[in-house]
Amino acid sequence: MTRPQALVLDFGGVVTRTLFETHDLTEKALGLAAGSLTWRGPFAPDTDPLWQAMQADEISERDYWRARTREVGRMVDEDWDRMETFVKRARGADPEAVVRPEADQAIRVAHAAGVRLAILSNELDLFYGVEFRSRLPLLSLFETIVDATYTGILKPDPRAYAAVADALALPAEACVFVDDQRRNVDGAAAAGMRTVHFDVREPRKSYNQALDHFGLALEA
Repeated sequence: MTRPQALVLDFGGVVTRTLFETHDLTEKALGLAAGSLTWRGPFAPDTDPLWQAMQADEISERDYWRARTREVGRMVDEDWDRMETFVKRARGADPEAVVRPEADQAIRVAHAAGVRLAILSNELDLFYGVEFRSRLPLLSLFETIVDATYTGILKPDPRAYAAVADALALPAEACVFVDDQRRNVDGAAAAGMRTVHFDVREPRKSYNQALDHFGLALEA
C-alpha cells in the first residue's frame, strides 16, 4: 500500500470551530441577547430539525446555512442572502480567534514533519470571503487549496477528491482526508483515500487519529 504523504483537511468545522460552538461570540458581535441563538446542529441534533434534514440528505449543507443566514439576518433587521455576510459579521476582524487550537497544533506538527498539506472545501471563500485567507497566516502552510466556490464541484462528488489529489500530484491512497460530514468522508473513501471522520465534539481525538497515519501525535 502507498504510504500516506499528504493530510487533506476540510476547513469549516475541522480547522475552525463551528458556528454552533461560537454562539456567544456571534451574539456579542451582532448585539444580540445571550441565548438568542438556539440551534446546535451536531451538539444537540434532536433540537435542530433543519440539521436532521441535512443529515438525511433532504437538504444540502449549503441549504442549511442559507436558512440560518436568513434567520439571523432577520434577527438584526437585515436581509442576508449570502453566508459570507453572516460569517464576516459574526466573526469580526480576528479570524485566528475561531481556529481550533488542536488544528493549529496538528497542522504545525504535520508541516514540521514534512507532511504535505491541502484543504478541500465546499465553500471556503463563499462563506468566509476572499480576503479571509490573507488574514489567517496558518493557511500559508498549505500547499494547495481546492475550493468548490470556484470549481463548482462539491464533495462528495468523486471529481472533488480527484482534483485535490491531482493538485498534489499524488495517488488518492497517499492522502489522509479529514471531514466532519459523514457523506464527505464516505466519498473520500470511495475515491481511495484514507479517511478520518472528524468529531467536532472531540477535536483532539480526531486530530490524533489523523496524525497517527503519519506516526505523529499532538503534544500531551
